[in-house]
Amino acid sequence: MKITLYVNECEYTADVTAETRLIDFIREDLGLTGTKEGCSEGECGACTVIMNGKAVPSCMVLAGQANGSDIITVEGLSKHGELDILQKKFVEYGAVQCGFCSPGFLMSAKALLMENKKPTLSEIKRAIEGNLCRCTGFEKIVQAIDAAAKEEACGN
Repeated sequence: MKITLYVNECEYTADVTAETRLIDFIREDLGLTGTKEGCSEGECGACTVIMNGKAVPSCMVLAGQANGSDIITVEGLSKHGELDILQKKFVEYGAVQCGFCSPGFLMSAKALLMENKKPTLSEIKRAIEGNLCRCTGFEKIVQAIDAAAKEEACGN
């Protein structure tokens, strides 16, 4: 089947099989390997991308289901060589260790901030509850997201 997707503001048209998962299309066909595959069951959040403004596990979405959608991957966060505020705060707060889960956390956090510019700590925790990290505590990740939200809200 032929699909057309808009990934990180670029249009892509391709032929895919009915079984092609969105994560495979993104990683293998587009070469955007920032999206990671963890559990392959939609449980760990490592493969999270933003589809039409919502965080989704790309291992659980078929490429055909995403036909016509706007997709943002972790590669789409930085603009003109400048890291997104979330990426800057993850570095600043030491919210990254091995980094395997970081793209998924960043995309869940970005989806939250796209919908809610001033989330509470409870809302931040709820937004990332589908993302798992085995290396680091979640506290630094929550602090980094909170700091990014506050800085964005202040227009700094």
